[in-house]
Amino acid sequence: MAHILIAEDDVLVRLALVEVLRAAGFAVIEAGSADDALAYIRAGGKVDLLFSDIQMSGVLDGQQLAGLIASDHPGIPVILTSGDTQPGASVPMALFVRKPYDIAHMMTLFFSVLGLRPPEGDS
Repeated sequence: MAHILIAEDDVLVRLALVEVLRAAGFAVIEAGSADDALAYIRAGGKVDLLFSDIQMSGVLDGQQLAGLIASDHPGIPVILTSGDTQPGASVPMALFVRKPYDIAHMMTLFFSVLGLRPPEGDS
């Protein structure tokens, strides 16, 4: 079972995605800020994929989080999202998806990035 860390400060957006991911069989860790996500990773929490909003309250934003993950934990793929901001060139390894995103498209992307096959019957 793959572990996906979702860093999103909008509770409703986070819960909608988390519900679908858990139904697909993923273990999902929720973080309301980039700071919380980084603390989880630094504490040794298992993460196979990080999905983070760029603009969040706290000391770090999602782009800074992605940069730290790229340098300290290069094996963890990162997908960033935002409705207002695009990531800068300082995060070349991160994928970017503009909000609002389609949940079905996100599921396909998560399976692809993790190198997994979607369950039969899903498209």
